Amino acid sequence: MTHLIKGIIIGFALAAAVGPICLLCLRRSLTDGRLVGFVSGLGVATADAIYAGIAALGVTAITYALDHYHTGFQLTTSVILIGLGIHTYRTPPPSTEVRPEHATGLTAAYFSTLALTLANPATLLALTFILAAMGLTPGGDTLIKTGFLVLGVFSGSCVWWLLLSLGAGWFGRKLSARTLRLITHIAGFAIIGFGAWQLVTLALGYFHKT
Repeated sequence: MTHLIKGIIIGFALAAAVGPICLLCLRRSLTDGRLVGFVSGLGVATADAIYAGIAALGVTAITYALDHYHTGFQLTTSVILIGLGIHTYRTPPPSTEVRPEHATGLTAAYFSTLALTLANPATLLALTFILAAMGLTPGGDTLIKTGFLVLGVFSGSCVWWLLLSLGAGWFGRKLSARTLRLITHIAGFAIIGFGAWQLVTLALGYFHKT
């Protein structure tokens, strides 16, 4: 139970960190409905749980692959984020009179955030440090304890995304179309900014090596 509780805390804290994926899920909750926002969050929660299992078990081969191909993952993620940001910016908000509660595209919503989160090895690195700080050394726990930890991370992350989607869905229905458009533009610019920042970081690292 200790591992389950610690996992819930870790999962909630990871999900609550403001980043491009959080902004994307928030925007989907506001414009596409609470269900789409929550399902998008489930994709993130699934990726967090997968990385928690890898970090807890210390799967060397997968960790090495993620580290070895970090540049490729980061480049791919950057391009996808910029594309998502442009799409988010250009997508008009729904009518204030008719706001979708159960929008379509749930499969795409889930797998898009799952892929984006898995494409960011920094999540694995952060989880490894967090587990070590909490006394959960990678490779040092039994499969049962690891299972409880992974379940906790997934549950904690789900709680955050449920609260976010419900809150955004309720709040969004009280906003005007102009305000929703402004939020959409801000979210789009922020997501583009995250992607561009990653590209700049890659470029600086490349020129530093050369």
